[in-house]
Amino acid sequence: MLRSLILVLALGLGALWPASAQAQAQQQRMLDRALNGAVHTFEQAMGTLEAAAIGVDIPAYSDALKRHRFYSSRWDMELDVNFAIRSAEDQRCERFAAYVMPAIDSGAVNVMLCPKFFSAGADALRETTILHEMVHVVAGTDECQAMAFTAQVQFIASGRFQAVAHYWDKNRCARSAFSLPH
Repeated sequence: MLRSLILVLALGLGALWPASAQAQAQQQRMLDRALNGAVHTFEQAMGTLEAAAIGVDIPAYSDALKRHRFYSSRWDMELDVNFAIRSAEDQRCERFAAYVMPAIDSGAVNVMLCPKFFSAGADALRETTILHEMVHVVAGTDECQAMAFTAQVQFIASGRFQAVAHYWDKNRCARSAFSLPH
């Protein structure tokens, strides 16, 4: 079962936007849909992905995405994946829909969800964001790797992927070891 944002609220992970119970429930539904969509897309692609596609440990990625717990070879331990809603005042939220904050001492990796993540009509962005951020959860901070892996998963699953050309160029990914599907 998906971890509830209420658990994250109770743990007090960061500044949360003030929200009514109704707004929190709506955000939880949006997150649940994004997670379910990401799992579905990943499962469609999983049979075709290589054991370590684009440097991502597929079993660890699968566990992080589906179970919200995975074994990290980088940290040599089991880690939980938690989700927390951040406020618009969070400076990182000016540029991102989400970002990852390791909390290794607490045995967790936190996916911080910014206001952009919850924008109306952004279901595709939310699913893509989950797929992308899970690469950071499992494999590290390389933006080009996260974009390439996410695009590959989406392309295998549906024959297309979320347009990322601007972000790809901005991060100078053409110079990286990674590429987008053709």
